Amino acid sequence: MSVLYQVDAFTRTPFSGNPAGVVLTADGLSDARMLAVARELNNSETAFVLGADGPDHDVRVRFFTPTTEVPTCGHATVAAHFARAVEYGLPSGSLVQKTGTGLLQGVRIDRDDAPGDDRVRITMRQGEAVFGPELGAAQVGRVLRALGAAPRDLVDGGPVQVVSTGHAKVLVGLRDRATVDALRPDAAALTALSHEIGANGFFVFTRDTGEDTLLTWSRMFAPAIGITEDPVTGNGHGPLGAYLLRHGLVPAPDGRLSFTGRQGAAMGRPGDVRVDVATAADGRLVVSIGGDAVTAFRAELPV
Repeated sequence: MSVLYQVDAFTRTPFSGNPAGVVLTADGLSDARMLAVARELNNSETAFVLGADGPDHDVRVRFFTPTTEVPTCGHATVAAHFARAVEYGLPSGSLVQKTGTGLLQGVRIDRDDAPGDDRVRITMRQGEAVFGPELGAAQVGRVLRALGAAPRDLVDGGPVQVVSTGHAKVLVGLRDRATVDALRPDAAALTALSHEIGANGFFVFTRDTGEDTLLTWSRMFAPAIGITEDPVTGNGHGPLGAYLLRHGLVPAPDGRLSFTGRQGAAMGRPGDVRVDVATAADGRLVVSIGGDAVTAFRAELPV
């Protein structure tokens, strides 16, 4: 018998943030069964937690959308380790997770020590930031039309570019929050562009947040992998942090950038992601994301 959690990631308020299914002790499940569970839950991703298959990691996690397996997922990683911490009473500490992208060395569980406070925060180091091509004017125009935006909506200063910290996103900066919230994408057009560009997700953001505590306001669309819109995307915020630092779009003293981004408000599921980017001695950008989580429900899943 496997234990199933529904966890809302990047929030402490149930039924907000980004929901993810988490199946603990999933070693007995076939690939077909995992996909069936993910399809039934119909979250953007469901995480399946398995035992380690080598001495270099503590746990394995596989991720499925309702239609396919994906190599990694930020919010479902937060959800998976929140569920493990709650189910097994795990203390604060760090661990190594194995996913489809390899080993993640920097997954951390942090519990508040105050009596009666059940807050559990999860932080994860993402893969090295990899910068893909900057899209040309013709392709940018097609992306904007597919999103329901116009060239005048683009913000000055940053390219439309593919960036990855494990799962590539097309980063599109728009001028204001109202424009981002008003987008009505053409899913078929975005799917066709995904195959052409080689990135399944379109992460649209603005720095016009209207709130002092937030640096960015965003939405993310990935219809090519069955996600019409994702509420709060860890694997979008990590590349975004690297992009902002690389292009000098925000102050980054000593090559470091820390900020909070909000996503999901347009879907009625707002959540906040903490992003930290540091420049290593060799120039690589080291990216971590983190946030809170809360249990929506727990059940038992017949194998």
